[in-house]
Amino acid sequence: MKKFCTYLSSLVLASTLILPFAVSAQSSNGHQHPGHKYDKANNGMVQRIIARMSDKEKIGQLVMPSTHDNQAQMPDDRTRKLIQEYNVGSVIVYGERNAQTTAKYNNQLQKWASETRTTLPLFISADLEYGVVQHVTDATTFPRQMGIGATRDLAAAKEIARITAVESKATGFNWNYSPVADVNTNPANPVIGVRSFGEKTDLVSKMTAAQTKGYQENGVVATAKHFPGHGDTSVDSHLGLAAVNYDRKTLEEVHLPPFQAAIDAGVDSIMTAHVIINAIDPELPATLSKPVLTGLLREQMGFDGIIVTDAMSMHAIAENWGAGQAGVMAINAGADIVMATGTYEEQLETYDALYNALQSGELTEKRVDESLKRILKAKFKYNLLNDRYDDPAKATSVVNTPEHKQFAADVARKSITLLKNNSVLPFNSAAEQTTLVVGPKIYGSNYYINDIAKAVDEKSAGKVLSYITANDSSDAEISQAVALAKQADRVIVATFSPGELPAGQAKLVKALQGTGKPVAALSLGLPYDIKNYPDVGAYLATYAVERWGSPVPTAWNAAVDVIFGAQPGGKLPVGIEGFYQFGDGLNY
Repeated sequence: MKKFCTYLSSLVLASTLILPFAVSAQSSNGHQHPGHKYDKANNGMVQRIIARMSDKEKIGQLVMPSTHDNQAQMPDDRTRKLIQEYNVGSVIVYGERNAQTTAKYNNQLQKWASETRTTLPLFISADLEYGVVQHVTDATTFPRQMGIGATRDLAAAKEIARITAVESKATGFNWNYSPVADVNTNPANPVIGVRSFGEKTDLVSKMTAAQTKGYQENGVVATAKHFPGHGDTSVDSHLGLAAVNYDRKTLEEVHLPPFQAAIDAGVDSIMTAHVIINAIDPELPATLSKPVLTGLLREQMGFDGIIVTDAMSMHAIAENWGAGQAGVMAINAGADIVMATGTYEEQLETYDALYNALQSGELTEKRVDESLKRILKAKFKYNLLNDRYDDPAKATSVVNTPEHKQFAADVARKSITLLKNNSVLPFNSAAEQTTLVVGPKIYGSNYYINDIAKAVDEKSAGKVLSYITANDSSDAEISQAVALAKQADRVIVATFSPGELPAGQAKLVKALQGTGKPVAALSLGLPYDIKNYPDVGAYLATYAVERWGSPVPTAWNAAVDVIFGAQPGGKLPVGIEGFYQFGDGLNY
């Protein structure tokens, strides 16, 4: 062991000498980022590390478990065992913590990794689609990707990714599962929706490339997901196995170009979709399909970065194949890292199945070493051997940089899409008029409507009333809302749906419109809500909340700004059949 550590220390020293050349590699716009020269210079070093690894250490690098926590919100002993006894090379982190706690959390993970025989650093990953705030409570909240698509601003998209990368590194994350490269062509899509930049391939491609560069030029691995496209599904793969029936031409012309744009932009990771693509492989979902991952992604599209599976605990996989068998199938199909997000026992099942498959020959050493080479090259490229820790003392100030918060607010206002305005807006903030704010509980929570009412109260000189209904408003609730509207001078009504709008919400908006008071409706989720109440006086799309209810207050605060006179900037990134076209959007 001592000889191995001495050997690896010499490699680390050598990498210290090589790294400055990598970091100084310039992109076309002058940003510094890890360079491909570094990869080529270190191929021999990577091969030598692989040659000295045991089979168990090799398999560990191919498994990405979710971490487990103790009551202090720090990683527990199960997580330590995964890192130190099972040699896992990457983790995905869930939960919510403040910046300083997150930095300490991720440092602990890296410290455990440093104490293993190989001392190799971890990839520490998370879903940070709308900013680090997705898991770090005091970080910057950006608009959802559909909101970014509504701005049509590629420079803003890249800057959002840059700021997210800066805040990620400050809190210990070095791998982000973003951007979402799915083209949301199905309005009834139950899982992508506002997580997509929009329904047009060209817009999604350009935004995907911009964000890929923004993340990676600032030291965080970007991930285009969910390959080869999850935008036309009608089944949530968290709940069931989806299949898409479009032909090969549609796949290649509509859904693949954003992934090709990411590849051309140098993306270092692509995530698989648990979706059956009938035009390629009608038997297996993309995650488990060699024709999709090796034939299409590797051979046809030329991607040689890391293929990571989506969470293998999702029902589309777990209910049909099980953690162990699916892991082996995914690696044999061409994946490099299996995301093991189930229970601790399921995570060990994944590891054991992969190890046993390597021993039996079901997984070949050649196939495993191909993935190891990609993983280790990326760890060197991102300088993780020399820069694995973050500074908890600085983390809070970085994620609370005032310029970051201001930029997010500015972009959010540019994203708000005013689709209808029959001389209702803007409301006069200085007038001492009573404003009623009405809306539904979202996943059982009053928070969303209460927060909007608070934002209105901060804007308006007049009194603010608020009323919250059930998700599917009852007749009694609608009557109460109408009674309150009669006491008010103007009404703001929010609606939300992750799919089809509940009939009660549409009925509520129509009843409020029937009072004769000025009514402004805003959709908090998908922008299609207006087709259910087309006669409303004014309508704004915010793209603020997805199917899990994750809140993006930056977006609805921007909508309140627009309601009270700020200039809306958004252009519809999807069409609303029979009502509005892609690109529609009003200004004052």
